[in-house]
Amino acid sequence: MAQINENFLKLSGAYLFSTIAAKVRAYREQHPDREIISLGIGDVTRPLAPAVVEALQRAAREMGDAATFRGYGPEQGYAFLREAIVKHDFEARGIAMSPDEICINDGAKSDTGNFQELFGADARIAVTDPIYPVYVDSNVMGGRTGELLSDGHWSKVVYLACDAQNGFMPELPREQVDVIYLCYPNNPTGTVITRQALQTWVDYAREHDAVILYDAAYEAYIQDPDIPHSIYELEGAREVAAEFHSFSKTAGFTGLRCGYTVVPKELTAKTRDGRRVALNPLWVRRQSTKFNGTSYLSQRAAEAVYSPEGREQVEQSIAYYMRNAQKICETLQALGLRYFGGSNAPYVWVRTPQGMDSWQFFEAMLHETAVVCTPGVGFGPSGEGYVRLTAFGTHEQTDEALQRLAGWLTKK
Repeated sequence: MAQINENFLKLSGAYLFSTIAAKVRAYREQHPDREIISLGIGDVTRPLAPAVVEALQRAAREMGDAATFRGYGPEQGYAFLREAIVKHDFEARGIAMSPDEICINDGAKSDTGNFQELFGADARIAVTDPIYPVYVDSNVMGGRTGELLSDGHWSKVVYLACDAQNGFMPELPREQVDVIYLCYPNNPTGTVITRQALQTWVDYAREHDAVILYDAAYEAYIQDPDIPHSIYELEGAREVAAEFHSFSKTAGFTGLRCGYTVVPKELTAKTRDGRRVALNPLWVRRQSTKFNGTSYLSQRAAEAVYSPEGREQVEQSIAYYMRNAQKICETLQALGLRYFGGSNAPYVWVRTPQGMDSWQFFEAMLHETAVVCTPGVGFGPSGEGYVRLTAFGTHEQTDEALQRLAGWLTKK
């Protein structure tokens, strides 16, 4: 008799955004004539950059010609894209990096969820709270989290609270941990980490023999020149950190799918008998076994992001979304609501008014304004009493949503 992995039974019935989608569908069925505007899920609305579209068209024509057709590609990604990433994302910032330390993927979500497979089942993980749910849920599946407690925490996970009291800068763990998840600019709070604070984490990981999994999916939205774009800008980070990037929000690839993971050759972990093993070849081996590689078309499209035309066009899209973030912040300030983020990230983290909890505010906002947010508690217990708004709508949708929100809250 086949037995299931019972760790899956510990997960909540549905992924956070699936639950939100179900509630929105129910509202739409009840109010078919009402236009629903989403400021919830972080999906983009701007079309692909012209340079990216042209690259896709060229690649498609190549695939339609026997002389230039390509079948299976290298699991780690084509050299042309890995070399472009090294040149523009790392060498341009003074960071030494080799193309064989880059692994192309179909988006950062996959690799941030899958990388935990390299660690033993007894590895102790630490996460900032609130946090992107995939980090915790994938470790639930891997059997590392223990049992779900009544307060929403997992018994074997070390939670590093991020809230207004500590300026959304988590304190270092007070107990030994093996794997640390950091995400900056942060999803969901939209906050960033200073160079000095990030160096503290790198130093901690080196001292305590921990591995940092650093999600930098939103680094292109950083406006402040003093905020690091990569953990590898910090001394010693190559010894202790893997880093995850995505073209989804940077270049509108949510429907095209492409990103990359950086695994430096110096990054190691220990076996049970104390031997140090490099993670780079293990990750390449894992991907070669379980991943067929990102499509040639997607990789040529990603390469075009780094062309002079592509970079200019992508920067215009980022500026477009950051204009939305500015408008959201201005409206919230005028309404007297406390908020965080929005200046170096496309997310705004909003304190709910009148003591409402996250799901109560979500329900009230949906039914009163037909505008969708994301309940903060869905990102972890410390997210209770907050909601997340995203800047990924069109200008028109965002302006309309803010007018509705202002009208509703002014009446309350």
